[in-house]
Amino acid sequence: MIGSAYLAAEGFEIQLFDELTRKNIHIDAWHGRLALSPDPPVNAAWALDIWTDPREIETQSVKTAADALRAIQRNWSAYGVEHHRRMALITERLPPVKARPLVFPEPAPASHLGAWTLLAPDRMLASPTKSSPFVNGECVFEEDHIGPPSRAYLKLWEALTRFGKFPGPGDTCLDLGAAPGGWTWVLAKLQANVTAIDKAPLAANVAAMPGVSERVENAFTLPPEPVDWLCSDIIAYPEPLLALVRKWIDAGTTRNIVCTIKFQGETDHAAADAFAAIPGALVMHLSHNKHELTFLWSAGTAC
Repeated sequence: MIGSAYLAAEGFEIQLFDELTRKNIHIDAWHGRLALSPDPPVNAAWALDIWTDPREIETQSVKTAADALRAIQRNWSAYGVEHHRRMALITERLPPVKARPLVFPEPAPASHLGAWTLLAPDRMLASPTKSSPFVNGECVFEEDHIGPPSRAYLKLWEALTRFGKFPGPGDTCLDLGAAPGGWTWVLAKLQANVTAIDKAPLAANVAAMPGVSERVENAFTLPPEPVDWLCSDIIAYPEPLLALVRKWIDAGTTRNIVCTIKFQGETDHAAADAFAAIPGALVMHLSHNKHELTFLWSAGTAC
């Protein structure tokens, strides 16, 4: 019996497997990038999506498969590994799910969405509930190919969308390790006042944006100061970043933190666990992350 299923991002199956193993979650089989477990679902940072109520359903025909899904609920997203033609025929019999790209800062979809796949031509796995509001956990945006100086802006777009909170006009933000300015560009476009901290300069078009200022300082020796948002996509080992985050939280000078936990070489699962253990924290692998996790924290949710 399958009690939970965890969808890894492409190329990050090992990180997900190691994390689940550390949490004493058994993996009986893999279906593509979907790890199938007999155990109840748990939070897993390296899972793009978690199927929290998987059900195995016998499907003698395309019609019986579609009827079974429709009898449970309306909206379903498909994860295909094999039997693609049969899955396509089943999908045609289901109400369409419009997975159009988001226009940032549009909120994440609020409609209920389940997930299903064919384990065999006559055996379907369907979960009416899952952790991500996006199809297969992939947050897709209408991209800006002109303004931002790098594609790092997509990570912050996705982080804020998943967080459900956005900086706004008049908010003060610190962007640590800002150059060339992808995250500063996002914050400035939201009409926040942004101070970029780095020893390298911002891209000229970002530095010229209203509300943007630059300071040549070391992010790790910077004393905490009152800000609404502390943001960091800085290249650093997890432990110094963890110390920085704790310093700012303990100082009580910021209301929100968004930072990227980058791993060089082996994945430091112990460090990831330490970030996740901070009260009010969310740690997740975004669809725009590479070998890194995203840490989200708000003073309003800490306890």
